[in-house]
Amino acid sequence: MWYGSSHFSDFERVLGCPRNLLAARLRMLVEEGILATETYKEPGSRSRPKYVITPKGMDLVPAVMGLLQWGDRYRADPEGPAVVARHRGCGAHVEVQMHCERGHHVQAPDIQSVPGPAFRLKPAE
Repeated sequence: MWYGSSHFSDFERVLGCPRNLLAARLRMLVEEGILATETYKEPGSRSRPKYVITPKGMDLVPAVMGLLQWGDRYRADPEGPAVVARHRGCGAHVEVQMHCERGHHVQAPDIQSVPGPAFRLKPAE
């Protein structure tokens, strides 16, 4: 997964949060279908779970990357961001951008919100 972490001990080392909190958060991500567990066994040790990102989790990546991009712009440490996203293929910086289904670049002022199929008006009292 990201940062080369897929085992509980890796997450614990990278994140530095309490074990009980980490266990609860990972359990919630599994329950929500964002992560899944697979069993692995290193030679000479017992079987353990590793965490893998699911298709549902992959669909969340643009939202997470967008939040990281915003944080890097407005809340980064004076030394710079803690994590830099690079394209594995060429090493270039990764940036989240919005496009419509016809491929036009879209900025926030260009967005028009209209009622969708599940839109319901609240009944008058």
